[in-house]
Amino acid sequence: MKIFKLSRMVFALGFVMSVVIACSDDDDADPDPIPVANDVQLKDNSTLGKILTDKDGKTLYFFSKDANGNSACSGNCEANWPVFSVADLSKLKIDGGLTASDFATITRADGKPQTTYKGWPLYYYKNDAAAGEVKGENVGGIWFVAKTDYTVMLANAQLVGLDGKSYLADYKEGTAETQFFVDDMGRTLYAFARDSSNNNNYTTNDPVKDAAWPIYVADEVKGTPTGVDKALFATIDVFGKKQLTYKGWPLYYFGPDEMKRGMTKGVSVPRPGVWPIVNKDSPNAPK
Repeated sequence: MKIFKLSRMVFALGFVMSVVIACSDDDDADPDPIPVANDVQLKDNSTLGKILTDKDGKTLYFFSKDANGNSACSGNCEANWPVFSVADLSKLKIDGGLTASDFATITRADGKPQTTYKGWPLYYYKNDAAAGEVKGENVGGIWFVAKTDYTVMLANAQLVGLDGKSYLADYKEGTAETQFFVDDMGRTLYAFARDSSNNNNYTTNDPVKDAAWPIYVADEVKGTPTGVDKALFATIDVFGKKQLTYKGWPLYYFGPDEMKRGMTKGVSVPRPGVWPIVNKDSPNAPK
């Protein structure tokens, strides 16, 4: 009888030890995982709102000369504004509030890859020593923190009309860089010289006619680059849609630009000055 009880005790002790060892093995095999930071993050900035950063919290930037989707920064420029690149976009890890399809990769003129967001090549600023610094914001009026909520952005480019001719900011023929407003995807915005303050005198709700100059629909005014006064933007109702305005000018796209980044074909149609680009120097729309 004692032998039987002793056997039962030995069996029970052995079972308990096996469970303890198994649990110990499980703990060794599956320790608490260390969180891996996302490749692109959304961080709160007290002045600029939510901004894009890399996995270490270093701020990312747009360059207004890249409106066509290609990098215009090389040599000394690149030394000051190093390229941001994710090795394998198929494995891209991003924060909530970001969309994977907004990211892509371009091949620069030097053959190196560069990651883009909404078509804008992404950069660092060499003087941002610590995570969260935004010293590159508005440098030269052409560098801006990368954000998700720009209603308008700035582009710097040569104006080239549908006629193939190059134009200056005053619509005389010539070659020079002009700064103008684009949407968050780098698509040029225009005004109509025959409009008046907060009045769209072009759109008729005829799909064929209106397709030549589609309105820029924006339900609300969100982000604007530093130096661009958000208070000068508003919206008006146009056949049940909200059209963005700036200084009272209703804003449009040009159909033959084909919603492609950096195109400015509308500046020569039907002649220069009828459909001007819009920028900070645009006058107020007439009453």
